[in-house]
Amino acid sequence: MTLEAIPLFRSLGRAELQALRAITQERRFTAGQVIFREGEAGDGVYFVKSGLVEISAGGGEGRVFSRLGAGEIFGEMSIIEHRPRSATATAAQDTEVYFLPRGEMLVFIERSPAIAFGLLQQISHRLRELNQLHLREVLEAERLAVVGNFARSIIHDLKNPLSIIGLSAQNFSKPNLTDEARAQAQARIRRQVQRINDLVGDILAFTEGRSNADIRPGNLRNFVLELAAEVQSELAGKSLRLVLENEPPDVPIAFDARRLGRVFYNLIYNARDFLEDGGVIYLRFKTGNQELLVEVEDTGPGIAPGIADKLFQPFATHGKAHGTGLGLSICKKIIEDHGGKISARSEPGRGAIFCFTLPLGK
Repeated sequence: MTLEAIPLFRSLGRAELQALRAITQERRFTAGQVIFREGEAGDGVYFVKSGLVEISAGGGEGRVFSRLGAGEIFGEMSIIEHRPRSATATAAQDTEVYFLPRGEMLVFIERSPAIAFGLLQQISHRLRELNQLHLREVLEAERLAVVGNFARSIIHDLKNPLSIIGLSAQNFSKPNLTDEARAQAQARIRRQVQRINDLVGDILAFTEGRSNADIRPGNLRNFVLELAAEVQSELAGKSLRLVLENEPPDVPIAFDARRLGRVFYNLIYNARDFLEDGGVIYLRFKTGNQELLVEVEDTGPGIAPGIADKLFQPFATHGKAHGTGLGLSICKKIIEDHGGKISARSEPGRGAIFCFTLPLGK
């Protein structure tokens, strides 16, 4: 199979294909030869040119859970996640592959939003396939609920950034787009790719019970104002509003901007899922007792009695068709890693109110 015949690259123009060929390496493997091993550094992504590749995990005589033929992709997680390989790839027969190194591929993705969107679709599709595989196995082992909820949670959290990338890619391809608008579309795509990378990292840290926080002194006021401006533009398309009742105070706080942003996004998008057109999400800030209190309140139906204390438990959920509560569990861990606390409540005549604290710096 030629490079341009691979589904991910069919929409590329002549110049983009030439640039792609310049960074592509062709490699050959005999039947039974290992292409890469589980635990090795993820140095790039592969596409099958001809032959058959088996993907296995578990070390030693690992179980084969996928077989890939001409045109199919493997090793794709190395593009958004710079971590060791999670599986082993082996040539099941004499096989030829196209290899694209991680660094060069990242540069190419930044220049081609269509490839970025297509690659993330491939990753989402692969997650769905793995989800179905795990569901079947867990059913046999009577652990269906736990793994099924976990896989659905990942897919659900990918939808927002994938949607933004899709819209930005469509705008990017418009022939009359200004250079400024094109640059803005590229910047949005880069932010969402980073957002997905951060999501993967947070889920791995949570499931492994470790902290990956990088807490340092920063300007929380500017951070929140920039985040709020970005979220407001996303909510506007759904006839919803984000309102800052007061601006975040300019006080000394040490925080991890990437992970704390995950908390804000999660709480705001959770509120959005319960709102109808015209709904409002409020952000408010209070200082006192050597801590900053942040509240996120919506105009939705509120939280049912007896549910608030359970919302932060893994896989607990309330009122969402596709929610699992895993996102709120991650939020709880992030806030606790910052030395704060998070809680939820509902009052008569008001929607849900989530609040968390952050200790003030000295």
